[in-house]
Amino acid sequence: MREFEPDHLRALVAFADTGTLARAAEVVGRTPSAVTAQMQRLEEVAGVALLRPAGRGRELTEAGTRLVAHARTILGAHRAAWASLATIEPEGQVSLGLTQDFTGSPLIDALRAFSGSRPRVRTAFRVGRSAELSEQLAAGDIDVLVAMRQEVRGDEVASFSTPMRWLTPADGVSMLPGAPLPLALLDPPCGFRDAALRALAKAGLDYRIVATGVSLDGVFAAVRAGIGITARLEARSHDGIIAAPVELALPPLPHAEFSIRLRDGAEASAEELAELLRRTFETQLQVVG
Repeated sequence: MREFEPDHLRALVAFADTGTLARAAEVVGRTPSAVTAQMQRLEEVAGVALLRPAGRGRELTEAGTRLVAHARTILGAHRAAWASLATIEPEGQVSLGLTQDFTGSPLIDALRAFSGSRPRVRTAFRVGRSAELSEQLAAGDIDVLVAMRQEVRGDEVASFSTPMRWLTPADGVSMLPGAPLPLALLDPPCGFRDAALRALAKAGLDYRIVATGVSLDGVFAAVRAGIGITARLEARSHDGIIAAPVELALPPLPHAEFSIRLRDGAEASAEELAELLRRTFETQLQVVG
């Protein structure tokens, strides 16, 4: 009897959700070539073509669309079965610390893949500032940490860098000609805040801080409202926020460096999560170590 492998079905659903084999690979934590091989094997078992060429990419065939619907049901049953067992005897807990820059996709997709592969491991989140999260890692309250890199640490699994960008409201910021540049920034300590102020001081540009606080959501709300501009990662340019147009002639910003750190003595499941995060960021950002 022919049977569908859950991993192959998971890759098919990831393709349906993301639209490309490359992005599907990021979701399931495999290489694009491995996902392509999974799709080929799935077609062999199904006996029909599931994907077809579409421009420079692929799209689902009618059979592929039908199988996706069944795959969601099958994978849902798998998760329910594991969940029923997980309530009996959990296999430990992994605590993950994150800065506010990494609380969205692709990290959420990576965590979904981790929970699917280790359903009996309980995952806890702590979202905060890099300095306080580092203290919690040292205290043993966090197993894996993704935060801004202040110095080279012996517990780093990987480090990566990505450009900082000036971000502005999509419909422009409200300011008079010659007026100081209005800024929306997190309270100190904040590496993005420090980099922005240093860049403006070096360029001799006047500024005023019009919005501040501990929440990145609050900063972005001020930007969307046209109150000010900010400096963050370009990946945060969405929902009414864009990279600053060149005509604003804003000074260049440095790269932001982040690291993935693993608590000394952490369990194997924490090591697995840290490695999955490393692979995820390697496909999204420039890994520097």
